[in-house]
Amino acid sequence: MDFNSLKEWVRPEHIVKVGGAALVMGVIFAETGLLIGFFFPGDSLLFTAGLLAAIPGPDGFTPVLDINIYLLLAGVFAAAVIGNTVGYFVGKTLGPRLFTKEDSLLFKKQYLDMTRSFYEKYGRLAIIAGRFLPIIRTFVPVLAGAIKLDFVRFTIYNIVGALAWTASFILLGYFLGASFPGPITKNLDYIVIVLIVITIIPVIRTYRKERKRHLKSLEENK
Repeated sequence: MDFNSLKEWVRPEHIVKVGGAALVMGVIFAETGLLIGFFFPGDSLLFTAGLLAAIPGPDGFTPVLDINIYLLLAGVFAAAVIGNTVGYFVGKTLGPRLFTKEDSLLFKKQYLDMTRSFYEKYGRLAIIAGRFLPIIRTFVPVLAGAIKLDFVRFTIYNIVGALAWTASFILLGYFLGASFPGPITKNLDYIVIVLIVITIIPVIRTYRKERKRHLKSLEENK
């Protein structure tokens, strides 16, 4: 698979049109439950799925994503909850070994360090707030498992965060698609780019803060 093909497969619109609701749920599960899922476009994928569930297809009646909006909400919500639960047990199983794991193509220790910094700042609320941030939403449940956060408490935050995240983006896309199908469809790629920029800015800021803290720590230990 060449670069152009790979780029096409991470486009939210392509994912929805090719794989339908099942692939959307699979991607959301992978992004929130597997360490290798951090590169998936979760926010824009949810928005696009909601949008295409409202916009009529070529026949003018059947939506591009032909699924009842409530079933879509329920399925994606379940995938997000299950994904985070898997991530929690991955972290609990690996434990402290995560923090000494060598970097690889699909794992960067700096992502875990950045997530730990975010968790230290926001505490357990990071499990909810982290849902809205790329990369961090992949590693927050893993970190929660690694530090052995009480599973019942984790599950409560997990459910609240999954509901807030999936419902907000899917319903935003759905209502915009139902209200302004033409303009939204024509400018979908630009809207996706804006969503990515908005969600990635806090991640970049967190990463820069963590990097400064790490460099300062190295200087103090010299």
